Amino acid sequence: MANHDLPEVTVRERNEQRIFDAAENVFARYGYRGASIQAIAAAAGLPKSNVLYYVGSKRRLYIMLLERTMWRWNEMLSDISVDDDPAEVLEAFIRSKMRLSQSHPQSSRLFANEILQGAPFLKESLFGEMRDWVESRTCVFREWAKQGLMDPVDPVWLIFLIWSATQHYADFETQIVGITHRETLADEDFRSASDFLCQVIIKGCGVRRREPSKP
Repeated sequence: MANHDLPEVTVRERNEQRIFDAAENVFARYGYRGASIQAIAAAAGLPKSNVLYYVGSKRRLYIMLLERTMWRWNEMLSDISVDDDPAEVLEAFIRSKMRLSQSHPQSSRLFANEILQGAPFLKESLFGEMRDWVESRTCVFREWAKQGLMDPVDPVWLIFLIWSATQHYADFETQIVGITHRETLADEDFRSASDFLCQVIIKGCGVRRREPSKP
């Protein structure tokens, strides 16, 4: 089927995805200042005018990518409640973050670069929406501790630990493959690292499985 026969929403979604993928690579490699809409358009295989039509500006595209990255990372914890099993929640969160480090390493590197620069484009989100999100998750963790389902560890430090440990495999991949004599990290490496992090974090936090409810 020719492109002009496709529904507009399909064409838009496809083009937006090409732009986002290209922009992640360009921004991660050159930073915000070094990147240009022309370079992103070339990497996406689209005219510059099309890129501007879909995203508006370089600044808006950059912020959209950062916010999309944070949403991907934290989606797993967004709907947790005190009635959930903390072991299942933490394991799912760790494994989902590791899968994203494998599938979207440039997103992680782009975010890391933004933070290293003092988060000039993310301060509003970090000090507002993200701060509120973390505080709401910590309330659930503290309730689990009160129920005896985990040790009374500081939940903020726990979230930071999971973020940093999982993102390490994207941000510092060059260091890892160099030390371990690999050319690249394979699926098995990510599975093994996920198993290790789940064991260390869940055991280290004294997490206990919730007893099933009696019928």
